[in-house]
Amino acid sequence: MLSLNNVHVYYGAIHALKGISFQVNKGEIVTLIGSNGAGKSTCLKTISGLLRPKEGSLQFKDKDIAKVTAPEIVAMGISHVPEGRRIFANMTVSENLDLGAYLRKDKQSIKEDKEKIYTIFPRLQERKRQLSGTLSGGEQQMLAMGRALMSRPELLLLDEPSMGLAPLLVKQIFEIVQEINSTGTTVLLVEQNARMALSIANRAYVLETGKIVFSGDAKDLLESDEVKKAYLGG
Repeated sequence: MLSLNNVHVYYGAIHALKGISFQVNKGEIVTLIGSNGAGKSTCLKTISGLLRPKEGSLQFKDKDIAKVTAPEIVAMGISHVPEGRRIFANMTVSENLDLGAYLRKDKQSIKEDKEKIYTIFPRLQERKRQLSGTLSGGEQQMLAMGRALMSRPELLLLDEPSMGLAPLLVKQIFEIVQEINSTGTTVLLVEQNARMALSIANRAYVLETGKIVFSGDAKDLLESDEVKKAYLGG
C-alpha cells in the first residue's frame, strides 16, 4: 500500500532522514520505534505531505505522492493523527469531528460515520457538545483519532498516541488501535512505548539518527536481545 524508497529529508542544514526505505502492506499495523530525534515523526510528516523529501520516492497505492499537497493526500486516503493531538480547543467535540470530514460531501454517510466514531469512543458521545480544550489528555487523543477516521482513511498515521497518558488509558488506546485495524484500516504507528507498539504490530522498523537499523516481524524484535537492550529497558 505504501512504499518509501531511499527518502532523504532535511530541516535546513539538518539531515533528518538519511535514505529511509520501508513498506506498509494493506491490512497491517506497522510500527516505527526509536529514541527521540530518530526521525520517526519526520517520516509521518513526509508521508502526509507536510514535509517534502529532497531525494527518493514515496508511493501510495502505486501513485507517486512525493510532491502531492497535504489536502490531496487526505483525499487519496491517508489521515495523520499528529503528535500532541492538535485538536481545535475552542470548538466542540462534534465540530472537531465534522472538520475531519471537510473534504467529503456525502452528508448522510458523514452522519453515519460520526455515529460509528461514537460507538468506538463512547466517551466522545458523552462529551459531544463540550469544548475540546476542556477534555482530559486521553479524551483529546480519542478525539484526534476520531477526527482522522472521519475522512475514511485507508491508511492511518498515528504519532505517539500514548504520550502523556496514564497506563490504564494507554492500554485502552492500543486496544482501540487494534479495533480500528480489524475493521480494515491499515495503521502506521510511531510510538515511544516500544514494548506496547511491538506487542500489537505485525512488523516494525527501528530508526536511529535518520536511518533504519533493524527491521522485521514485531514479535521477533520484541525478543531480540539488541532491541531489548537499546529500546525496551533490558
